[in-house]
Amino acid sequence: MGTTAKEEMARFWEKNTKSNRPLSPHVTIYKWSLPMAMSITHRGTGIALSLGVSLFGLAALLLPEQFPHYLATVKSLSLGPALIYSAKFALAFPFTYHTWNGIRHLV
Repeated sequence: MGTTAKEEMARFWEKNTKSNRPLSPHVTIYKWSLPMAMSITHRGTGIALSLGVSLFGLAALLLPEQFPHYLATVKSLSLGPALIYSAKFALAFPFTYHTWNGIRHLV
């Protein structure tokens, strides 16, 4: 008759403890590097882009008015130029970074 998973794991850990094998290194021992940060940022911008496109598409399906109505509503708020440029940057940065980093990766 075979052993259970619990017995197998106990045997595995007992064997590793006796042989004094090192465990795999944890993420915290690695020094941050530029490629590591760029990879994480690439994944983050990809997630942000897919969420943004999904939410925009869902809003286009569910909201009762057409896009010009909502654009006029935002224009009527009279937001300052600093806020407008910050919002534009927040929309443009993920697309630009993800695109250029993807091209860099392909090259």
